[in-house]
Amino acid sequence: MEELRALLADIAELEDGVHEAAEVIVRAIASGGKVLVCGNGGSATDAQHFVAELVGRMGEEREPLPALALTSDTAVLTALANDYGYAEVFARQVGALGRSGDVLVAISTSGRSRNVNRAVDEALGLGLKVIYLVGGDFEVAGHIVLRVPSANAQRVQEVHRFLLHVLAEEVEEMLRKRP
Repeated sequence: MEELRALLADIAELEDGVHEAAEVIVRAIASGGKVLVCGNGGSATDAQHFVAELVGRMGEEREPLPALALTSDTAVLTALANDYGYAEVFARQVGALGRSGDVLVAISTSGRSRNVNRAVDEALGLGLKVIYLVGGDFEVAGHIVLRVPSANAQRVQEVHRFLLHVLAEEVEEMLRKRP
């Protein structure tokens, strides 16, 4: 409990980054773009949960937002893993679905997930904005990197879930205030 309490105190430094990430998502959606989200294991469930908040709602009733979890389609994931290798399962989907002006939200507790990093590379090459939620100190690419200063995967996942909830709330609030 003490470690989580300390991490939550440390992440106050991420407030500006979360706000900037919300602005990036709102700009993309307002101009007809969408949000793609990927991660492995617990981060895959966080990806799906975040997409559910965007397509559904966090608070007040609103229009659904265009968002896709690249972790959800078992047939696509297994076909791509079989034919191209697991490192390509998200990058191929970004290549098929992503367009310049879209946003990729990448989630990794360590930053060492080859398939997530390949998706980031693909997204950057296609002109997508990249928001990367990561833990530890491994260097990752992205326009906005929200780094949880811990190597403990469980604590990182807990903070990522919190950050994704705050991000979804900020997106909703910003969209509500748009003319």
